[in-house]
Amino acid sequence: MLAWVYDAARACPQLDQVIIATDSEEIVAVCEKNSWPVQMTSPDLTSGTDRVHAVSQLIDADIYVNIQGDEPLLKPEHLTALLRPFAQPHVEVSTLKVACTPVNIHNPNAVKVVTAADGRALYFSRSTIPYNRDGGPAQYWKHIGLYGYRKSALERFPTLHSTLEHTERLEQLRFLENGITVYVEPTEFDTVGVDTEEDLRQVEALLLSR
Repeated sequence: MLAWVYDAARACPQLDQVIIATDSEEIVAVCEKNSWPVQMTSPDLTSGTDRVHAVSQLIDADIYVNIQGDEPLLKPEHLTALLRPFAQPHVEVSTLKVACTPVNIHNPNAVKVVTAADGRALYFSRSTIPYNRDGGPAQYWKHIGLYGYRKSALERFPTLHSTLEHTERLEQLRFLENGITVYVEPTEFDTVGVDTEEDLRQVEALLLSR
């Protein structure tokens, strides 16, 4: 899995460096064996964004990208969309959404997002949002767990507290609850976050068919 994600990230020309951040000595050993850049982070960090913040204290950049370790179907097109909002100087954080398939509308492992007309995230949830009260046509968007951050937003992240983040187990809610806008860019390319054995089998079949 890690090799798939690392290779996919390395294939994205928008990235100057790809670094694996982990709190696992086993993963560090695998990275060192394969000569993959790796940074050990504290086991006390509670989210991937906290780990990116730790790396940002060692490596200076204007924008950092958080690629979750369970997203082996990453494409360069995802990064193009993710970085697009940063053309606007006021954007601090970005992420992605894709049209939600019917099977995922009620799946709590597929996070849903509701956005304003200008792309600002209104809320992320494992529940089915928006609630379709009258049962008519409705548009659902699945969140893809890739993030872009300006360094200024990363600097603030560890100082913030969020009840919503702990309730939903979604780190992006820490930004929203503390008034930091997250811009959500649409993409036509779905991914499969590997949360279950079934997800792993699905991803393996897709990758082997390429």
